[in-house]
Amino acid sequence: MTLAADPQTEFVAFWNDTLAAKFERYREILMNGLSHHSELWLREVQIAPGSRIVDVGCGWGDTARALARKTGPEGHVLGLDCVDQFLRTARADAEAEGLGNVAFVAADVQSYPFDASYDLCFSRFGMMFFENPVAAMRNVLRALKPGGELVFIVWRGKAENAWARVPEAVVQDFLPPPGEDARTCGPGPFSMAEPEVVRKQLEIAGFEDIRFDATDGPVTVGESIRNAIDFQLAMGPAGEVFREAGALAEERRAEIEAVLREALAPYLKGGRIVMPSGSWRVSARKPA
Repeated sequence: MTLAADPQTEFVAFWNDTLAAKFERYREILMNGLSHHSELWLREVQIAPGSRIVDVGCGWGDTARALARKTGPEGHVLGLDCVDQFLRTARADAEAEGLGNVAFVAADVQSYPFDASYDLCFSRFGMMFFENPVAAMRNVLRALKPGGELVFIVWRGKAENAWARVPEAVVQDFLPPPGEDARTCGPGPFSMAEPEVVRKQLEIAGFEDIRFDATDGPVTVGESIRNAIDFQLAMGPAGEVFREAGALAEERRAEIEAVLREALAPYLKGGRIVMPSGSWRVSARKPA
């Protein structure tokens, strides 16, 4: 769920000085509310006991811990993320669970000194933020054993993701789009929505047996309408527009929130805001 790039880049600085606190504030939504897409794969995947696994952009470590349970005490999981604030939680949760076969490192996946010892690399909503996707993919290729597998989950287009599209459209009716000098976390959550582009990136990086599987399902983006409004104005495409508009956004906040409340109301289910979403599960292999 986070970018892995050089710690000195503006993208990583933005994650740490601006986004990290917001992500922590909405951890329940980001870790559990959007987890439908990884839970499906984690339930069905067969992992050989003793496997060595890398989790890229592991965030608070929930998927890394799930993979650690699957590979067993003889295996090992390495969770990488550029935000050590997230990893402190990941380490504490792994220790509380008694998992001794998982480690968390704040690192640059594009240049991390992997050895070719891993059977699997997994990422949930982390690959979309690489400053240089091909460079990161090439380094992941180096991490894998011959025949090793890369599996990552990325969002499909906004047309399949009402949770992002609907709030962004509301905010755009009131505020100008971000300028070219806007601070950013990287290419963005929908940067890998086009299979043709991603396939070519993987091929250039050296992968083969590339496959795209579509997943559709609900995501919970608020424990209430109030919580969902706050989340949307802080995170994602709508949050980017709102943040970059600065004082103008605050001046028009009441108007924006009123329309956003009306737009989100049809998605209220059991007191929560539950919206449609769609992802790609992309898989590829290192040549044997």
